[in-house]
Parts: sequence; C-alpha cells; structure tokens
Amino acid sequence: MVDLNKHKLELDYPCSWAYKIVVLESINIKEVVQEVILEREHSVKESKVSAKGKFKSYTLDLIVHNDDDRKTIYELLGQHSSIKMVL
Repeated sequence: MVDLNKHKLELDYPCSWAYKIVVLESINIKEVVQEVILEREHSVKESKVSAKGKFKSYTLDLIVHNDDDRKTIYELLGQHSSIKMVL
C-alpha cells in the first residue's frame, strides 16, 4: 500500500482546482462562495443531494495560482459558518 503522507503533491501552477463543498439544502451556495472568493472567476455545479435531502454537495472549480493560494481557499471555505465540509 502507498503511504500518501510520504509523498508531496506536485502541481504545475497556475492550474484548475476543484473543491467539494457540503452545505445545508437551504443555503444559497452562490452567495457563500462569493463571500469567500470575492471576484475570482469560478464555476459552481451541484453534485449530489443527501438521501433525506438535508444536505447538498457542490463542486467549486477555479484557477489556483500557487500552493498557498490553494490551501488558503480551502481554509477560508472550511471556516465559513454555512459550509459543513470541504473536500
């Protein structure tokens, strides 16, 4: 088995990056994403709805410029009170 903790992710920046975001069904995902990434060009697509319909997941695609940029966006998304999970 490969231990992924021993391998560093190597990307050629800038590159397209996708974040999976899980929110309550009632949340306006476009407003939430706009609050985090401001004026950056992006796309948001609905992915799945939970079995009971309480949660929805979305894919957020945007260009990241370097490793810090990618990680910062991940952290900002995770800190937003309306976002339940970021992958």
